[in-house]
Amino acid sequence: MAPGAALGVLGGGQLGRMFVHAAQQMGYATVVLDPDAASPAGAVAHRHIRADYLDPAGLDELAGMAAAVTTEFENVPAAALERLARARPVAPGAAAVAVCQDRLAEKAALQRAGVACAPHAAIASAEQLARVDPALLPGILKTARLGYDGKGQVRVESAAQLAAAWESLGRSACVLERRLDLAAEISVLVTRGADGAVVHFPVQRNVHRDGILAVTRVPADGVDTALQADAIAAATRLAAALDYVGVLCVEFFVLADGSLVANEMAPRPHNSGHYSIDACDVSQFDLQVRALAGAPLVEPRLHSPCVMLNLLGDLWLQGGVAAEPDWAGVLALPGVHLHLYGKAEARAGRKMGHLTVTAADAGGADATARRAAALLGLAGW
Repeated sequence: MAPGAALGVLGGGQLGRMFVHAAQQMGYATVVLDPDAASPAGAVAHRHIRADYLDPAGLDELAGMAAAVTTEFENVPAAALERLARARPVAPGAAAVAVCQDRLAEKAALQRAGVACAPHAAIASAEQLARVDPALLPGILKTARLGYDGKGQVRVESAAQLAAAWESLGRSACVLERRLDLAAEISVLVTRGADGAVVHFPVQRNVHRDGILAVTRVPADGVDTALQADAIAAATRLAAALDYVGVLCVEFFVLADGSLVANEMAPRPHNSGHYSIDACDVSQFDLQVRALAGAPLVEPRLHSPCVMLNLLGDLWLQGGVAAEPDWAGVLALPGVHLHLYGKAEARAGRKMGHLTVTAADAGGADATARRAAALLGLAGW
């Protein structure tokens, strides 16, 4: 579909906001469906439908206005995508999104695609809890559904701690993963078109704190190039196996022994790919628009080494006192690109924005990013 058509997005958060910006830049009209009247994406879209994700009238209005629809988060109800797909192209499709909503289905999909993942076991009953292999301990117990940014996860050392953790998670369906000895965390973003064409971004090296992404560096320093190629190939196989259309992120662990295992995947643009807006000639959101509209996909080119810092609500709340961060000091640094998401209230752990530092070389980007982090009171890496 040519520019001038309307593209729809389910979800009004920052990912939807950046999708809307990319779509509008390319000449598309935009429609956002989100129940929050103050949603960041709704504030910048041509039309904001304020409705629940399962509201039939809201979904029908979206289908009537948009030529095609995508989603900005994986926990949108599959039924909403299925209803929209009866009237309009939806990418990614409900089946692929549903896989990413359930950790057990996700691991099964990884294994079918020949992608290694951590040793694990399902725990949805007292019987399954009693049969857990002791070799999976120490481990991490994760809710099978609706977990993100470290939520719904408990570290466990023993069988007794495992039983207590399962109780604390409401005896819900969970996955126990063996805790692995990590050397690095990386992620890969691929974009697949309806015609099966696939392009990918460079591998990103990530640092997480309390389960939330804190720092992304590109190129992925210290990660073997052959291993990076393996990660890209694995993500590409997975996208094909899911018959996926759109932007897909796969997070991997590089283990101390040099092997690679997949951690999880996201059926959408990803926090670790936000740097692409400033450091690549085509961003992940540009490619999300192209995949949805059926436009040609082009291989992204990293034109500037970079470091991205996540900006959480804690920055505005340091020392228990609400205060504006030192933006003037940060913006005085060379190569700094500030992105704030238009969220009215800063809360601890809430993603309020990101900062990307670009430079002529990786060392320069890292040095400036460390200066920015110090000005903002962020921990180093």
